[in-house]
Amino acid sequence: MATEIKIKNLPIGYQSIITNGKHTIVGDEPISSKGTDLGLSPSELVLSGLALCKAATVRYIARQKGWDIGDVNAELSQEVKRDSNGLKTNIKVKISIEGDISDDMRNELLKQADSCYVHRQIFGEWNIEHAKSLETVSV
Repeated sequence: MATEIKIKNLPIGYQSIITNGKHTIVGDEPISSKGTDLGLSPSELVLSGLALCKAATVRYIARQKGWDIGDVNAELSQEVKRDSNGLKTNIKVKISIEGDISDDMRNELLKQADSCYVHRQIFGEWNIEHAKSLETVSV
């Protein structure tokens, strides 16, 4: 089943209502980009998806193996630089896993986090199709 996201842009700053039809969040741009900073920026949303996937994968694998872990916290930061070949993005990942687990168990969970589907998706092949524009409504 395809994932579908719909966005309704608001006239204030770059605020947008983002929905998957079931859940809704607000996106925006920072004030430095003429936004109102009332929601996550597009880059923050991408980074959030990766962080969520990594943390959820750690929890999933631990449950699957019957390992008793506590909180799983992820901190991701990104730095984007432009060079003659385009954009180069460096993402730093810190994941902490609470619980009484061995170093081998912790290392296995962290290895699995790097195999989460969003991480694999980012390194996979992308094809972005531009469909015809949505209907224009005159006001």
